[in-house]
This record gives sequence, structure tokens and C-alpha cells, in this order.
Amino acid sequence: MKTRQTIAVIGATGNMGSAISKSLSKGNYRLLLKANKQEELDPLVKEIKTKNADADIEAAVCPAEAGWEADIIILAVPFGAENEVAKKIKEVANQKIVISIANPLSETYNGLVTAPGTSAAEELQKLLPNSKVIKAFNTTFAANFSTPVIDGKQADAFIAGNDEEALQTVAELVATAGFNPIVAGDLSVSRTLEHMQLLLIQLGLKYNYNWLAGWKILHN
Repeated sequence: MKTRQTIAVIGATGNMGSAISKSLSKGNYRLLLKANKQEELDPLVKEIKTKNADADIEAAVCPAEAGWEADIIILAVPFGAENEVAKKIKEVANQKIVISIANPLSETYNGLVTAPGTSAAEELQKLLPNSKVIKAFNTTFAANFSTPVIDGKQADAFIAGNDEEALQTVAELVATAGFNPIVAGDLSVSRTLEHMQLLLIQLGLKYNYNWLAGWKILHN
């Protein structure tokens, strides 16, 4: 039997963090949830356990503590917060999978704030040189986690990274969350993935998709 992996979700009470936590609680994982506001974290843990009594889930006091026990660390925080969080978990994230979900969006959604030729995920890899940074969940909205099948089609979720074993591990996470995982390439492909979500946000605002929209590759 496969060993149960422990996943730390840092930023668990945000829209994406709570959606990811709820969806992964259905899988064979132990979840450690971390957020800045404990008063928001306890109700989330209670809500998940109420819906799934078998969920192995608990609140963590600090990012380092959560990361220390975890096999996989999900940074469910905005791009602007990744630098600070990376400093706190750098030591405990050594040789571990760290998932970057952030999109470095400008305040007006007219572009990305990262420099040309890089991405949020690549910048995180620089901050965590001894970790296996994987880009995932950035091309999905929080609403998609409760409705991963849109218009009769399962939404695709793209993954990018430099470590093949880590990519497959994260692909399993993505499938547990209800999406069709597609390994898109190495970490540099994150630049494309982050631009894809920028475009989806722009189209959503233009055509009023109500945040329930996703990417789907149609092929034969």
C-alpha cells in the first residue's frame, strides 16, 4: 500500500487555498493547513471534517512547522507574498516538492508584473534552489474545484516542472482535485501557463464567465 503523503497548504483560508484543501481532503493525504488568521482556519478544518469525517486534517501553527512535517508544500498565496513565505520555509523545504499556484498579475489585469523571460514559478525556484518547484493549479479558478466539469467537459489543469517524479506526484494531486492533469513541460513553460490564466481572466471580465471557466484541449 502506498505511503500516505503529508501536504502542507500555506494560505489555506484564501479562495484558492480553501478550495484546494477541500478537494484534496477527499484523497489519501494528510493535510496540514496554515493561514495568518487562526480564527478563520479552525472553521475551515471543522467544515471539511463535517463533510468528510475520515479526512486527516489539522491546523498548523506556522509555515515552518507545517513544511517540516510535509512531503509536499502548496503555496496558496499571492505572488507578492511568495518571497516572504519562501524565506520561512527554505530550510524545511529542502528536497521537497513546492507547488506554486501564483499568477503575477498586475492590479488592473492588463499584464504580468514579472520581467520578460521569467515566471512566478521560476522566481520561486531561485528562492528555493534545493526544492522541487512545480507549477500547478494556476490555470484554474477557485470555483472550478467544486465544478471541475464545465459544459459536460472535465477542465484541464496544466503542470510544469523540472523533476519528472515530482511532476507525476503532482499530476496525481491534480487528478484527486477533479481535473484532467496535463504535464506541459519544464518550469520555463510556467511563463506560458501564467499568461494563459491572465488571458482567461481578461476574457472572463469581458464576457462575464462568472469565474466558472477553464481550459480544455480538444483532440482526437
